[in-house]
Amino acid sequence: MNKNRSGYRLLSKLYFRLLPVQILLLLISSVNDIISSLSASNFIGGEAMSAIGLYTPIGAFCYGVGMMFVGGSQILCGKYMGENEIEKTRKVFSADLLLTAVFSAVMTAVCLIGSLGDLTRILTPDPVVRESLNRYLLGKAAGIMPLMLGLQISSFLSLENQTKNATAASVALLVSNFGLSYLFVGVLGMGEFGLALAPSVSLWIFLLIEMQHYFSGKSMMKLSPAGIGFREVWQIVKTGFPGSVGDGYIVILSFIVNALIVRFIGSVGLSAYAATTSVMDILWTIPCGMQAVSRMLMSVSIGEEDRKSLTDVMRIGLFKCFPLVVCVTAAVIALAVPLTRMFYRDPADPVFEMTVTAFRILPLYLPLSVVTLQFACYAQAFGKQFLVHLLSLIDELLGVAVFSFLLIGPMGISGLCIAPALSGAVCVLAIVLYSWISRKAFPQNVEQLMVIPDDFGVPEDARIDISVRNIDEVMNVSKQVIDFCRRRGIDGRTAFFSGLCLEEMAANVVQHGFHKDNKKSHSVDIRVTHKRDDVILRIKDDCIPFDPAERQEIFDPKDRAKGAGIRVVYKSAKDIRHQNILGMNVLIIRM
Repeated sequence: MNKNRSGYRLLSKLYFRLLPVQILLLLISSVNDIISSLSASNFIGGEAMSAIGLYTPIGAFCYGVGMMFVGGSQILCGKYMGENEIEKTRKVFSADLLLTAVFSAVMTAVCLIGSLGDLTRILTPDPVVRESLNRYLLGKAAGIMPLMLGLQISSFLSLENQTKNATAASVALLVSNFGLSYLFVGVLGMGEFGLALAPSVSLWIFLLIEMQHYFSGKSMMKLSPAGIGFREVWQIVKTGFPGSVGDGYIVILSFIVNALIVRFIGSVGLSAYAATTSVMDILWTIPCGMQAVSRMLMSVSIGEEDRKSLTDVMRIGLFKCFPLVVCVTAAVIALAVPLTRMFYRDPADPVFEMTVTAFRILPLYLPLSVVTLQFACYAQAFGKQFLVHLLSLIDELLGVAVFSFLLIGPMGISGLCIAPALSGAVCVLAIVLYSWISRKAFPQNVEQLMVIPDDFGVPEDARIDISVRNIDEVMNVSKQVIDFCRRRGIDGRTAFFSGLCLEEMAANVVQHGFHKDNKKSHSVDIRVTHKRDDVILRIKDDCIPFDPAERQEIFDPKDRAKGAGIRVVYKSAKDIRHQNILGMNVLIIRM
């Protein structure tokens, strides 16, 4: 149990430490939209709401492209960090920011030209609404650059375990947007321009707070434009595109759903569905946040060629996240009436009962979406493009559209709201069938369901996993490693020094890392692999960031007795590398 579960426990702790920040970052867009809508409806009027609606596709396009860059760069950086390729990681970081800056500049210019040149007539023929949109667009143009760059920096801060920085920036963004919206619109009367300028200024504040880590010079990521070529840019786009294509499907689906509602239910259905989806969009950040965390952890596991950790991340998503989302779903269904009263007061109004029905059915898609998103991000990180596109097409367009078309006539709003859940069930079936067809056998466990290639990582008999939670357990490490090496036919000298090195470094973590913070418990996750005639020792812990190479006794010639053990490690190993990934110290020793 101790050997098999240590890495799982460590990953699980890390997973749920990263999750709140990812959800908060995803919530920003929804909360900002609510603030803008409230300011527009209370201080300006219908034209401002129309301007917000007309800008929505432009904003969605920018956000979708930004998330494509995030997905591509995050997966590539995670893999390179897992491979200990720091220079490649920095190249992707630099290429991503450069690509984002260029795209942002182009979109800013498009918005400015569209506003100042009154080219918005292609969006609306109404001169009053167009004038309102032009003012709104002018303010929004100022926020495109910080929005796009902020999305990228947020993902890199997570990779560097700077979640406090990202959290502070997010809180500052929400507070400043609320205050500036009231100041610009309610007090100064700046109308649509002020309505758009408030979040734009707030986004610059958000970006500057995030960038403090990189201004400090302490970041692992360094901006180095020299040497960046088309290859890095193409890799980011190629890797990120499959995960973002679903955003385009959602836009198409929204037109289809709206048309079906108008055709079969009417304006009352539109009002009920809009009220329900405004709440569901906020709750949707929970499975999407889980997907973002899984994508980071899976990418690192793929870079490390760690089959067990890759499977463990999927297990966390399925066996810990899924029940959590089931509880959220049950709570929404139970609170259907109070949630409806946020929008509509009169129970006798047809829209009231229709909204209650929607709140009792639509949330059913959330648990199934966890399964779909977990497998989609795994497939994207592993390069299984067919599976990514298949799940996106079913879950975000075809499945929902077909079930909505078939059920909205006989079932009304109930048929429309059950369609996403049915589509999710089809996606789960597609995942099982994909595994069954690929393996030519029905999947019996999570690893088989994932269809991890047989040649990925090392066989079970070529690795051992050890958990260390106290100094007493450290004493057994050397014997376990030596026994493993002997079973693998490794020469006695390499076996002896492998055990000695691992025992010394594990003891170093327990003695110096376990007591330097206020956490109640720590553990050291040890993996030993035999690969290509090398014995590779990996030591992973969740203590404070510390590189053992920085210990003075390694290089201090004055006292030869001091730090004798760690000197032996550095002299006997072929290569020793350390890095802090997502808040975990990872030390790799190649013997």
